[in-house]
Parts: sequence; C-alpha cells; structure tokens
Amino acid sequence: MSTPADVHARLGAIAATVAVAESLTGGLLCAALTETAGASATVRGGLVVYATDLKSALAGVSEALLAQRGAVDPEVALALARGARTRLGATFGVGVTGVAGPDMQDGKPVGTVFAAVAGPRGEVVREHRLSGERAAIRAEAVQVCLDLLLTELN
Repeated sequence: MSTPADVHARLGAIAATVAVAESLTGGLLCAALTETAGASATVRGGLVVYATDLKSALAGVSEALLAQRGAVDPEVALALARGARTRLGATFGVGVTGVAGPDMQDGKPVGTVFAAVAGPRGEVVREHRLSGERAAIRAEAVQVCLDLLLTELN
C-alpha cells in the first residue's frame, strides 16, 4: 500500500507536482495528500467535482461525454485527470469517479470506481470493484488512487 509520504518522496525526487479532480471521494484524496508535512512542494491542489455539472465547469470534462456515458465512466476519470493536470498546472493529474452507494449510478453498481492518472509519459485508467459500506469504499478509492499514482511515478 502506497502512502502519501511515498508519493511525495517520489514526486520530489523527479521534481514533479500533482493535482487531483475527485468525485466520489469528495476531497478525501487531496486531504490525504496534504496531511504530509512539506506537501506544498508537490501538491498543486484539487478540484472537488461531486456534482456532474461541475465535472464540466471546473475540470473541463466534455458535456457531450457526460451526457453520453454518465459520470461513472473510465473516459470521465481520464478527462478528470487531464483537467486537474492542465487547469491546476501540475506535472501529473489524478481523476477519480465512482459509486460509493447506497444506490447504483449511471447503471453502475455500488463499489465501481475508475481512477486515472495523466502525466508527461502518458495516461492510464483503471477500473476497480470495491466492497463494503460507503465510507470503506471512499477510503479504498483514495488508496487505489495513491497506488496508481505511485506506480505511474516509478
């Protein structure tokens, strides 16, 4: 399991920064990243785009994509990562969207999470099927984002 300190150490080693655009986690990812002392050297900031219209307005996700695919989609996660990276001026962007429950969303079951990273060497998006109660799904979504980011940094 990757920790925020691991992420900061790697970002610092390569003189890079990160920004996030998060939906189902509602700010938990940015909060986790900024708990580490010295995070201001590597974290540019975050966009909490919980409402679907804010994904477009703040993170630049295409309204057509949202209308066609819904908010819980791998392409939306990737667009969130791109938006965080470009709009907040970071080396790497992380995007996360999914369903924490208690009900399905966009035809996707509770526990569906899409996490994405966009950076100078390319882009990646991963689908996860998490289980547990709402709080557990949200906490695990933060962890999968940290793990994916650290993998892409290495």
